[in-house]
Amino acid sequence: MTMLADAVESVNYVTIGQFFSLLSSSPLIVITILLALGVVFINGWTDAPNAVATCISTRAISAKKAILMAAVFNFLGVLLFALFAAGVAESIAGIVDFGSLDNPEVAKEALVGISSGMVGVVSWGILAWVFGVPSSESHALIAGLTGACFAMMAMGKSATPGAESWFDVGIGFLVSSLLGALLGFAFVKLIELVCRKKTRRKTTVFFKWAQIASAAGMALAHGAQDGLKFIGIVYLALFLGSVAYPEAMVVDGVHYLLENPTTPGFAMEFLHAPAFLWLPILVSLVMGLGTSIGGYRIIKKVGMGMVDLEPYQGFATDLAAFVALVLSSALSWPVSTSQVKTCSIVGVGLSKGAKKVNWSIVKDMVLTWVFTFPGSILIGFVMCYLLFAIPGIA
Repeated sequence: MTMLADAVESVNYVTIGQFFSLLSSSPLIVITILLALGVVFINGWTDAPNAVATCISTRAISAKKAILMAAVFNFLGVLLFALFAAGVAESIAGIVDFGSLDNPEVAKEALVGISSGMVGVVSWGILAWVFGVPSSESHALIAGLTGACFAMMAMGKSATPGAESWFDVGIGFLVSSLLGALLGFAFVKLIELVCRKKTRRKTTVFFKWAQIASAAGMALAHGAQDGLKFIGIVYLALFLGSVAYPEAMVVDGVHYLLENPTTPGFAMEFLHAPAFLWLPILVSLVMGLGTSIGGYRIIKKVGMGMVDLEPYQGFATDLAAFVALVLSSALSWPVSTSQVKTCSIVGVGLSKGAKKVNWSIVKDMVLTWVFTFPGSILIGFVMCYLLFAIPGIA
């Protein structure tokens, strides 16, 4: 340390200046960060549209306004949940245990592993978009990183699956899906009971506006879930870069040491740092750009193809998914927003009778979820071997 700087200071944030300094220190960091932002873009492209799909399908709001609303509330979701429930970022950062992260060589290898996993996410997301199926970038991210982890283990490098994070993933996968479906069914039945003596004209006007509000809530919950996941990955990449290339973190004779992301509660601290506000802004902008470019194909399949919804049913769908996602975020469970939203739509559809649900579309989505894990694991595994075959990569 003394060869790099006269003083050492521990910090829990990265300024924009330090961010660009890290990028200029190695092509490996550039590749990792670009892939991370690529994953954020793909998420906005294929996953974020689920938040506003139903309010567009019932014509409560136009597609352009809905997409803008989704971008704004995704950002607010990141900031709001950073104040009291940022555990999702920590769970994702712990999916793979890379061992001694203060070792520069281990840090470089970990950067290669992360890059390999995110190639799997991008590849899987593009395939899902081609077929118009709302994939889960959350599942693809977890699976891609795990595939890279398996490859590193096979090569004798420092990496093991994070048991605690995987437990959170499994619990979240099961509970959030079941909760979304049950709440969707229960909410629509409750609304029908409360409004049974109301005129349809009055209730339609009310639920049009209520659905816009619930869709905004869904976008907020999506930001709290997926926005924080990707912020956790970017922070992990920046931390590894600061260890692998410590000279990039020397400013005016002071060597700034980033807090280790395996430290409990780290996400709460770095997201509270005003100098780090640029990261949630960047993630939200990239996600919003992805939604504006490629979201309509997913919106059409989720909001218009699965179940024919009336405004009050669309409201019940979004409210159910919102509650399930907020609860998952509060409990630090990394879950799939597209999966929760789909299950809530199915729950609402079942309240009308099983024949009202387009089960062929549901089957396509379920198969996508089933194959996401092995598909992304395989891509991450293969890419990891290919990247480590490049001379001098780590």
